[in-house]
Amino acid sequence: MLGPQYAGLSMGPMPLAGREFEVVLARLDASPQDLRALEACLSAAELKRADRFFFERDRRRFVVARARLRQLLGERLGMAPQDIRLAYGANGKPRLADEAMRFSVSHSGEIALFAFSKAREVGVDIEAVRPIDSADAIAAHILSQRERRAYAAARDKVAAFLRFWTRKEALAKAIGAGFSIAPEKLEPARAPGWQVHSFCPLPGFIAAIACHTDR
Repeated sequence: MLGPQYAGLSMGPMPLAGREFEVVLARLDASPQDLRALEACLSAAELKRADRFFFERDRRRFVVARARLRQLLGERLGMAPQDIRLAYGANGKPRLADEAMRFSVSHSGEIALFAFSKAREVGVDIEAVRPIDSADAIAAHILSQRERRAYAAARDKVAAFLRFWTRKEALAKAIGAGFSIAPEKLEPARAPGWQVHSFCPLPGFIAAIACHTDR
């Protein structure tokens, strides 16, 4: 079982029903020179998508995240990053065209989180801990009745909200449904065939990973 990696340092084990997966953290900042080198890893379609961002900061984050994904996949598959062939599911979930490995990507601010699995569908989500406007209203809309009771009883509402949100996002990504399934019906604690694990990848962030299981 591999633990999450950040700047080459292990951050400890992440058991999830004995299933092997790998989680990697990466920063999304880059110098102009490094950014040009990373752009060389991307496909023409990805570069075109990058150019649609209005703010340069958002363009940079997209380029770095996608290039890092290609680099990480290339390292694991023995391929050059630019030779990685990506395809997309009906709801936009990226995947390898030959499905040699499952993966998921999420980013918040200048941090990206990547999850990889050779055999199991996987989904990941990360959020920086910060106040959320209208969190109570959003929670009332996306949480199940049982989740709403737990949220109402939580002492730290910010952490509770982000924990519920990341778990739902991770599961939605793993299933490949996005939020085509109503969020209030996407209850990780009651999702047959799936397990969801919450964790703190580094101070100031909350994340979750969802993995398919035979149980």
